[in-house]
Amino acid sequence: MSLPTLTLALALSFPAAPLTPGLPVGQRPGPYSFLVATGPQRGQQTCYVCEQADKPTVVVFARSLSDPLGKLLAGLDTEVAKRKDAGLKVWMTHLTETADLDVLAKWAQRQGLKAVPVGALEDADGPPAYKLNPAADVTVILFVKQKVVANLTFKPGELNAEQVGGVLKEVPKLFEKP
Repeated sequence: MSLPTLTLALALSFPAAPLTPGLPVGQRPGPYSFLVATGPQRGQQTCYVCEQADKPTVVVFARSLSDPLGKLLAGLDTEVAKRKDAGLKVWMTHLTETADLDVLAKWAQRQGLKAVPVGALEDADGPPAYKLNPAADVTVILFVKQKVVANLTFKPGELNAEQVGGVLKEVPKLFEKP
C-alpha cells in the first residue's frame, strides 16, 4: 500500500473530530445586532438577544443556505408556534461579507418560515464575543436566563435529517426547571 493510499485509508477509518463550539454552556451570550431580512423589522438593525433577556432563545448562525438548514428552521418555526406563550424566540443570522436581503427573504419564504426571522451579519466570522468555529457551516446556540444550555456546530454538508432531529430534541432543555 502506497503512502497516499494508506493516508486516505486511515482518514476514512477514523470519524472526523467534532467541531468545538465557541460559546460554552453556562456562558452568557453577548448582544449583537444584524440586518433583518424578513418580517416586520425587515431592513432594520436588530438585537434580539437584547429583547429576549431571560426568555428561551435559539439562535442559528449559518454561513451557507441549504435544504437541511431550511428543514431545521422549519422545525424550529413549529416549536415557536407550540411554545409561543413561553416566549420562545428563534432567528437565523446569515454570516456573509455582503448582505442580500432579497435573496434571504426569498429563501426563507421557500422554507415556509412564519415566526422565525432571518437576517444577515456582514462579518463571516460572526459576532466577536461568540468566537464561532470558523470551520462550522451552521452553529445553533440555545440559551435561557442569559445562559447557554446547548451549543451545536456542524461542518459543511454535515447537517442532515438526523442532526436536525437532534437539534430539535435540545429545545425542551430551555424549559427545564433548575
